[in-house]
Amino acid sequence: MELAATAGLSAALVSAVDTAPYVRDTLRGATVPHRGTWLVWSVLGVVAVESQRADGARWSLVPLVIQAGGTLVVLVLAVRLGTGGLTRVDAALVAVAGVGVAGWATIHEPVVATGCVILADLVAALMMLPKTWRDPHSETQTTFVLAAVSGALAVASVGSPSVRLLAYPAYFAIVNALLAWVIAHRRRARRATAATGRSWAGRESRDALIS
Repeated sequence: MELAATAGLSAALVSAVDTAPYVRDTLRGATVPHRGTWLVWSVLGVVAVESQRADGARWSLVPLVIQAGGTLVVLVLAVRLGTGGLTRVDAALVAVAGVGVAGWATIHEPVVATGCVILADLVAALMMLPKTWRDPHSETQTTFVLAAVSGALAVASVGSPSVRLLAYPAYFAIVNALLAWVIAHRRRARRATAATGRSWAGRESRDALIS
């Protein structure tokens, strides 16, 4: 099997499992998905599939299809177990995705849809950052790590050096890697703060006993 096909199937396998930890943690109440973010990601997942398919993607399309299905499952759970709502920003992002679809359908230029998908996806990711920064344990880091790996494999599955085909999977790998880093960084910072607090509390207790 050629390298592109192997990478595409590997990306599909990773995509098939990357939302499983997120679904598990959401059902347990450990992860609290942002409804607006996952709504936008669900819409954009469908747009990405259509734009990449129209642009001639083959093996790199497989993980996108599976990823879109996974985001839809999380969205269904987020309606009942998530946080946030359909704000004006969320509505604007959905509108941007709609513009991308309209541009693809009427102008027959899939790169327009892909560009709109990347822009709206990025803003959706930024939308969940305040919650993630305040409470990094409300997100499942494993899901974003696996998504980044899937994006990297999708890049490898693109048979030709086409910017149009590489743009979305490359972006997908980078943004998910950054989200995973933010979660890890904030968790370390909170652990350090907690350890410092315990140290000061212990010192104050010893001082009280001595006095």
